[in-house]
Amino acid sequence: MCAEELAVHPVAAARRLLGSTLWSGTVGVRIVEVEAYGGDPAGPWPDPAAHSGRGRTPRSSVMFGPPGVLYVYFSYGMHTCVNVTCGPDGAASAVLLRAGEVIAGHETARARRPAARTDVGLARGPGNFGSALGITLDDYGTPLFAPDSHIRLELIAPPVEPVAISAGPRVGVRLEADRPWRFWLTDSPAVSVYRRSPRAPQEETSA
Repeated sequence: MCAEELAVHPVAAARRLLGSTLWSGTVGVRIVEVEAYGGDPAGPWPDPAAHSGRGRTPRSSVMFGPPGVLYVYFSYGMHTCVNVTCGPDGAASAVLLRAGEVIAGHETARARRPAARTDVGLARGPGNFGSALGITLDDYGTPLFAPDSHIRLELIAPPVEPVAISAGPRVGVRLEADRPWRFWLTDSPAVSVYRRSPRAPQEETSA
C-alpha cells in the first residue's frame, strides 16, 4: 500500500480511504466519512468549493503536490480539519476526513475530547476528528506513507465494497452544494449529521 493508490480522481480516492485507519502516535481512527474536493479551473477536476478552486495559495499549495500528504487547516478559528491529498502530482485535489471511529488509544482520545459523551462521538465531525488525533497546524505537509512519519495512514485491504458505502452532497459548502461528493460507511454510528449551508442555493422542490 502506498501513496500512488491515491493518485486518482478525488471521488475514487475518497471511497478508497473509507475503512482505512489514520494513526497519530498510539491513537488510531478508522475513517467512516469523507468528502472529495477538486481544484482550480485549469485542472482536471474544477471545484469552486475547494480551497484550491481559485488556484494555488500558501494555504492550499500542498493540494497541488503529490498524493498521500496531510493538508491541515483551521476552520472557524477553533477546529483543525484534516485532509489527505490525492490525484497525480500537480493536479489539485484532496479528501476531507469528516468522521471516524477510535479503534486504539481511547484514553488519550478521551482526554483530548472531554466534551464527547460517548466513544462514538470522539471523532465525529471534522474538527473532532483532528482533535481526537491531536493533529495541529504544525502537521501540515506530513507525508502519511513515510516509514518514519509520526502520522501514518494505513489503507484497508481489500477496499470497502461499494454496496457498503452511501453518498450525498457535501456539508456546509455554499458553492456546488449539491455535488454528491460526500461518502460514508452506511452502518457506522459515528457518521456526522448532514447540514446544508444557509448560503447555498435552495434545493429545488417538485410542484
